[in-house]
Parts: sequence; C-alpha cells; structure tokens
Amino acid sequence: MKIVIYGATEIGCLLATEFFEDHDITVIDKEENRTEEFDKLDISFVQGNATDISVLKNADIFNSDVFIACTALDEANIVACLSAKKVSGIRTICFVSNEEYKNSMEADKSADYLDNFYIDYVIWPEALLTQELFRIVTVAHALDVENFADGKARLLEYKVKTGSSIVGKMVKDCNFTKDTIIVGIKRDSLLFIPNGLTEINEDDKLIFMGTPRSLDILAGTFFHEKEQVKSVAIIGGGKVGYMLAKSLEDMRIKAKIIEKNYDRCEYLAQELNKSIVINGDGTDLKLLNEEEIGESDVVISVTNNDERNLLCSLLVKQLGVKRVIARVSKVLNIPLFEKVGIDIAISSKTSAINEVKNDLDETDVDILATVEQGEAEVLEIPVKEEFNNKMIKDIKFPAPAIIGVIQRRHHVIIPKGDTMMRHRDILIIFTKTESAAKIKELFKVV
Repeated sequence: MKIVIYGATEIGCLLATEFFEDHDITVIDKEENRTEEFDKLDISFVQGNATDISVLKNADIFNSDVFIACTALDEANIVACLSAKKVSGIRTICFVSNEEYKNSMEADKSADYLDNFYIDYVIWPEALLTQELFRIVTVAHALDVENFADGKARLLEYKVKTGSSIVGKMVKDCNFTKDTIIVGIKRDSLLFIPNGLTEINEDDKLIFMGTPRSLDILAGTFFHEKEQVKSVAIIGGGKVGYMLAKSLEDMRIKAKIIEKNYDRCEYLAQELNKSIVINGDGTDLKLLNEEEIGESDVVISVTNNDERNLLCSLLVKQLGVKRVIARVSKVLNIPLFEKVGIDIAISSKTSAINEVKNDLDETDVDILATVEQGEAEVLEIPVKEEFNNKMIKDIKFPAPAIIGVIQRRHHVIIPKGDTMMRHRDILIIFTKTESAAKIKELFKVV
C-alpha cells in the first residue's frame, strides 16, 4: 500500500515508523519541520504544502492508496484532504483538534451534493483520550480499562501491591474468579503471556480479561476493598478537562477543576452543572492544600504541557493521593512519568495511531485495543469455517497468545481449553504486538 502523510509532526513520525516496513510511505511538509527521526526511516520526503495540487502531484497522489493529514493546523489538514480527494479520489484520513470540525466533516457521504468532496475518516485524538481517561477513572485502582463486545467483556490491568496474598503464588494456585483469565504480565520492562506455573511477584502489572461482574469480584478480592471513585480533581480546564468533567457529572462523581485562565474558568462554570471550578495554578502547593486536593480519590493532570503535568502529578503524590493520572503529549516521555512514580501516564496519540491501524488493515481483523503503550494488542478475529467445532486447546498458536473472550451472537464466553469454537464466533485474542501478524495469519483463510 502507498501512503502519503502530510505533516512531519510527532504523529506523522509515529505513523511513518509504524507503517514504513510494510508500506511505501511519502511524507509532505516544509524542510525545516523535518527531524532526524524521519531520516532513520526508509521513506520519501516531499517538500511543500499539501494544500497545493502541484505538491500532491509530486508526492504521486494519483498512484497512492491513502492520504493522512496530521499537521498541527486543522484547517490545513481539512483543505489538504479535500484537495487530495478532489484530484485523485484517494481515501483520506484527517486529524482535527476541534469538535466543530469533526462534526461538520462527518457528513453523509451518500448525499448527492457532496459528490467526491468529502473526508473519509476524521480523527479527534483528544476525544479518544477523554474516553480512555473516563474508563480508567471510573474503575478504582485500575491502570488500564478496555471494554469489548458492547460492554459484555472487559480488560483490566492492576499492579500487585506489597503484602498482597497472591505474591509468590503460581497463577494456577491464585483461585482467580470464574469467567476471568489472566492474559498478560508486565514485570519491570518485560511484557509476557503467563501460564499456570508462572509465579506472581510484587509490583507485577497483571492484565485480565473477563466479564464485568467477574472482574468486579476479582478487583474487590485481590486488589482493593469494595470501593468506588467518588471524587476526582482535574488539573487543566482545556477541552479534555472539560469533556472529562462533563462525563463524570453524568456518573454523579464529584469533580474539581483547577484552571489558570480566568476567562476559561468563567466558561467552565457556565457549562458545567455540578463541578467545582477553581481559578489557580496546579503547581501551587498552597492552593492544592487549601482545596484539599490530597483528599481526592483520583487526580488527573491534563494540561497541554508535559513538564507542568509531571510537576503537578508529583506534588499531589506528595499530598498522599493514591491514584494519579497524567496526560503526556510526547509519547517518548511516558516511561519517564512511570519511572518517577506516576501511576498512569497516557497519550492521545497512542489511541489515534490505533484508529489509523484499524482503518488501514485490509483484513477482517480489528485491533480492539493496544496495551502497555503498544507492546500488546487485543485482536478481534472471526472464526472461519475450517475452525468450526475445534477446541481451544487444539489450536497451535505460532506465537504466544491467549483467547480471552469468545463472542457468540449476543453472548460472551470466557473460554477454557475444552471450549469449542463455532463458525462465525468472534475471538478476542491478547498477544504481543510483535506476534500479531503471525496470529492473524493463523486464522486467515485464502
């Protein structure tokens, strides 16, 4: 596949890095925006502005399959996508940072008046980040939360604390709840798929899949007492902070927002019904004490500055907040945040890249989620006829993988070795990203 990317941004670099080994990549941007990271990749670079038809022609747009616009300017991305669509009919993917643009660009493509003047797929990374933050916040102590099969199945990640009853035990002896499978363990910097003989260590991150009910029981038994998130403090009242507070209000969770800009505070106070809006600096320790931020169940720092988010997170950690989540703009900064003790560091770019990967995948396999900053993937794979009536234990995986959930019509099954697959079942499989291609190939029928 030939892919043209407009924007030598971090997202553009992440996309090029993700796809250049299997696809022909051309990046368009001004020469001054080109970084050393692009020079490390086997890609083409065309200097110029992709809103210019002649530049698109130089990038061989007529022989390309996909055009992705991901500069920092929404208007440039939109115009470039529309220009590429108009001259070549190419599939277009557009990154935006404003809800208004997303809504207006997602018009009905079948409408007669549009002709070939539309954008195929609009991605708003901040909305994806907000959704992910909301899932994590509303499940006490979870490091990651993903929902599958219309909410009938779920993935949860927890850290094993000092003194936990499962430390030193093998997986088979832990008596984890029914309808729950442990699919992965992150130990130090190594992510692996465990078996029954794997021993659990202190500070391991355990990744489970199962039904919501069984995972609730699991969490209450092994990772925290029955506990609900009742209060959340949000540092940063931008788009993500506002959308997150709005969602928390719908769940009747008390939210406080600390925002430095007074005019923005006035807007938030008018738009939010129950949240408390505080005009101040999230790095002001005196303010944090006065507003009793240390009493919050969760604190989330979502300003658009990594250094500020890191400082705010470290300060609230000092105040005794048990669970601190930080937004990270630069994906490479995530390990640093985790190394200094931030519970969860999360980037909107990771989810956005996953959206693009799904859109470009030419198979009938979907990537439902990525785990541990892309080290593992959750795949959704339909069962072909040749696997009908085959038991799970008889599947010879070419690489480590676990079938965590089987979706059968409107029901979900948490499988065991003797569970039998049926034609048209949907398998939800956990595997390391480096092994995903082999797992897809196994279920591929020519």
